[in-house]
Amino acid sequence: MESAPDSANDLAVARTPEPYDALLLVSFGGPEGPDDVVPFLENVTRGRGIPRERLIEVGEHYFHFGGKSPINDQNRAFLAALREDFAGAGLDLPIYWGNRNWDPYLTEAVEQMAADGVRRAACFMTSAYSSYSSCRQYRENLADAVAGVPGAPRLDRLRAYFNHPGFVEPVVDATLAALAELPAEHRDEARLAFVTHSIPETMNAASGPRGHAYVVQHRSLMTEVVERVRQETGHRHPHALVYCSRSGPPSVPWLEPDINDHLHTLADEGVGAVVMVPIGFVSDHMEVIWDLDTEAMATAEKVGVVALRAATAGLDPRFVAMVRELLLERAAAERGADPERPAVGEYGACWDECQPHCCANPRGERPTLGGVPR
Repeated sequence: MESAPDSANDLAVARTPEPYDALLLVSFGGPEGPDDVVPFLENVTRGRGIPRERLIEVGEHYFHFGGKSPINDQNRAFLAALREDFAGAGLDLPIYWGNRNWDPYLTEAVEQMAADGVRRAACFMTSAYSSYSSCRQYRENLADAVAGVPGAPRLDRLRAYFNHPGFVEPVVDATLAALAELPAEHRDEARLAFVTHSIPETMNAASGPRGHAYVVQHRSLMTEVVERVRQETGHRHPHALVYCSRSGPPSVPWLEPDINDHLHTLADEGVGAVVMVPIGFVSDHMEVIWDLDTEAMATAEKVGVVALRAATAGLDPRFVAMVRELLLERAAAERGADPERPAVGEYGACWDECQPHCCANPRGERPTLGGVPR
């Protein structure tokens, strides 16, 4: 009986967000209407010398959906879900939102936090993996935002979460659900195509503290999902890691194969069905609804392969709760505790602070936040 108060106190301490007094949702951003498309793409490609005519061409997939990216609405829904989750867990912490490339911009979010008296915020990024474009570039943008705001709070990036159970379990269940929707004659022999955003090979080689983390992390998740599907269905489905959304000049090697090329290969091999699992995306980004749901589905129909697309984590309660768990985990570590760091698969839990050389900027070093000082 005497241990109960201590246990209750220990539990309360484990659930406190101190030293953090806010959470910042950090995302990519996207156009909200046709007039936003080219200015948005100019933001994304600034400094690369891409002609406006090419940006208009690239923007066609946005115009196909009325000039609007789905990502901002998805973030608004995710914010609402986060606030509901925090409230349900008794966590009284304000949540802000800032984008790299469109309104609301990171600088605006940091300005608002400073005005509200926020001193230190944890940053959750809507990108689960390590690479320059999916991690370090966000850290550079955070540094830019803080540098431009007097009295800005300290910002700490929460760790990469590609192998956190709160992300993995929704991916597994979505894969199982898609397989169950296939015609019975194709179900057991269907292939699994795990899809992520392609990046230059040199960017992958520089990703993570020892290089090649981007591909290694994706493969770690893919292996885990395939095994869990086998445990549920009794079938180990043939599978591959494939890519979408390649850009840049043809002379620069990017990660391959492209999902459309992969579908042609499956057809040549006589494969009857495939489930595309978008493990590179946390919600139905433009890369999902255009590259997969539109272009890849058209390719599958053309080559005669039955194709389904598994759902993204989106608003799955386990994924939403994961953000709170990552926040409390990091808060405990900052207070000097040794918190449990959930991770599945062989890769292990990712680091809280990046090494100076981690995910190097291919165009030269810039100031970053969330890393170990040199």
